[in-house]
Amino acid sequence: MTKILMVCLGNICRSPLAHGILESLLPDTEYYVDSAGTANYHIGESPDHRSIEVAKLNNIDISGQSARQFKISDFDTFDIIYAMDTSNYDDITKLARNSSDKSKIKLILDANEGHSNQNVPDPYYGDFSNFETVFNLLNTSCQIIAGQLKQ
Repeated sequence: MTKILMVCLGNICRSPLAHGILESLLPDTEYYVDSAGTANYHIGESPDHRSIEVAKLNNIDISGQSARQFKISDFDTFDIIYAMDTSNYDDITKLARNSSDKSKIKLILDANEGHSNQNVPDPYYGDFSNFETVFNLLNTSCQIIAGQLKQ
């Protein structure tokens, strides 16, 4: 089974969306998808209500997810770790113990070669339209990732 981890700052906006989107695209018999945050601000909380709403509008239920913090043992558990932006990427890389750990870390938007910015914008301080934008960015990348994984 391939295990994939989505990581953002607080694990309530971007990574829960990426988690839900990719999970909806892959068979759960072959893939396990989870999410975490680099910070400990929201441990145990549900995703932001706007993330839940935009996912629901796209027939994805993320309401059962619970925020957790990234831990070093995640390098042992997961095969691929997708960071939502360069700041998260750097934070995860600093925790890597070796080159094997580092080789698992990727920026999620790098999957979409047509996208020039590496960072999924954090919609937390924005309005619902910011969450829709983030959903669309992540959906495009997750579609590409799912296609690559299934090959």
